[in-house]
Amino acid sequence: MRYQPVSFLRERNILSIRSFLILILTCITIKFNLGFSGTLSSLQTLPLNGHFSFDEIHHAARDFGNRYRYLPLAVLHPKSVSDIAITINHVWQMGPGSELTVAARGHGHSLQGQAQAHRGVVINMESFRGPQMQVHPGKNPYVDVSGGELWINILHESMKYGLAPKSWTDYLHLTVGGTLSNAGISGQAFRHGPQISNVHQLEVVTGKGDVLNCSEKQNADLFHGVLGGLGQFGIITRAQISLEPAPKMVKWIRVLYSDFSAFTRDQEHLISAENRFDYVEGFVIINRTGLLNNWRSSFNPEDPVQASQFESDGRTLFCLELTKHFNSDKIDMINKEIENLLSELSYISSTLFMSEVSYIEFLDRVHGSEVKLRSKGLWEVPHPWLNLLVPRSKIHNFAQEVFGNILTDTSNGPILVYPVNKSKWDNRTSIVLPDEDVFYLVAFLSSAVPSSTGTDGLEHILTQNRRILDFCEAAEIGVKQYLPHYTTQKEWQAHFGPRWEIFMQRKSAYDPLAILAPGQKIFQKAISIL
Repeated sequence: MRYQPVSFLRERNILSIRSFLILILTCITIKFNLGFSGTLSSLQTLPLNGHFSFDEIHHAARDFGNRYRYLPLAVLHPKSVSDIAITINHVWQMGPGSELTVAARGHGHSLQGQAQAHRGVVINMESFRGPQMQVHPGKNPYVDVSGGELWINILHESMKYGLAPKSWTDYLHLTVGGTLSNAGISGQAFRHGPQISNVHQLEVVTGKGDVLNCSEKQNADLFHGVLGGLGQFGIITRAQISLEPAPKMVKWIRVLYSDFSAFTRDQEHLISAENRFDYVEGFVIINRTGLLNNWRSSFNPEDPVQASQFESDGRTLFCLELTKHFNSDKIDMINKEIENLLSELSYISSTLFMSEVSYIEFLDRVHGSEVKLRSKGLWEVPHPWLNLLVPRSKIHNFAQEVFGNILTDTSNGPILVYPVNKSKWDNRTSIVLPDEDVFYLVAFLSSAVPSSTGTDGLEHILTQNRRILDFCEAAEIGVKQYLPHYTTQKEWQAHFGPRWEIFMQRKSAYDPLAILAPGQKIFQKAISIL
């Protein structure tokens, strides 16, 4: 009997294995293509008031961060809550055999692809305005508004009744659902808490397609979970936002400090004072000369002679930004209050700058900068932002290293630094905060020049961000990221800490297939290939 050579047998086995693998891959490809085609067909047959787009989808793969682009399979333009519910329920009914996921996209201001859904469905929430916005004046005024409505529109509508929301973000061209899924922070947070602390009721579509009303008294677990929940438990389709009497005018004040201790001491004093300002923020200025000559033109120095003698000389400076609301008939009283409050502070006396603007003009202040940047083609660039919540006890350690060593200038964008009171935040929501009564928001709001390899380039800024985070970890600063971005569940688990268990329980209850908000990369949809 003749035996085949070993090499021949080995080659035949390799060919057999290769053929088997090709067959398996071919079957998977055929199954994928059939599934892809079937998914498209199934979406097209859904009874909707709005419509799906399958071709004009590229805009949904971009966001303000301008770094990540995940192309969806389809974009839903809903005209009713039922459109959203029917779509999500359809994906839920498809079960784990489908890889389809769903993301809600508001004004596209996300930073890291959080509102994108690779080969999934993106819901264009700006198409969904729902029933007309309704302002309810009275003893406890509120506005009933669609989750896809912009805050700037809420401001204009509520001002017709002499009212306005209590808490804001610095930029108002964002949707209600988008900011409530994070927190919504600005210089009013020390008084009123974030936007999520000023909500009476929500309408939410869960990951099963159920439409539920929720509040502190009704479906309370869902209510608290969705607020600051990063879109993981449901899509906010309607909200009742608390209002207060709105002023007509604002005294807008800026003063400078060269000493960080004096700067933070005054900030902390102001957020705890009885008779106080209505808005407190601050920002850092590193390695900038001729500062006051380039100061915002709408600001006037209190003492022009003293101001002209001030030299910044590239020093690291800290700007305290304040407002006091008023109506014209109270101007004398307001001026006296401002004078008394300022007399308690330790700023550089020659750097008192003040402006008087309308309430709407102040709140919408960032939009003017947007218009200018857009005209120069500098708005749609990468924005590698880093937002941190820093415990009060560690803010000086943080500042010494970050502002003293890691950062060399602030020419790539503003750096905000201001304290807030934890007592104004509801610990039942999903937001994660430092374990101290006072903590600081420190926001590095950088813009990168796409083609640059220098200090204004994306890689340089990302390297700085990593150095900041590495320092915080090594020095055990105890920071928590705001608008957090992590790529592994282990990192997310560390972010949530002891609150991870309740976060998982809520996910299991309201979105058990992990259909919603895949761009956050917290949970991955389990796909069955059987």
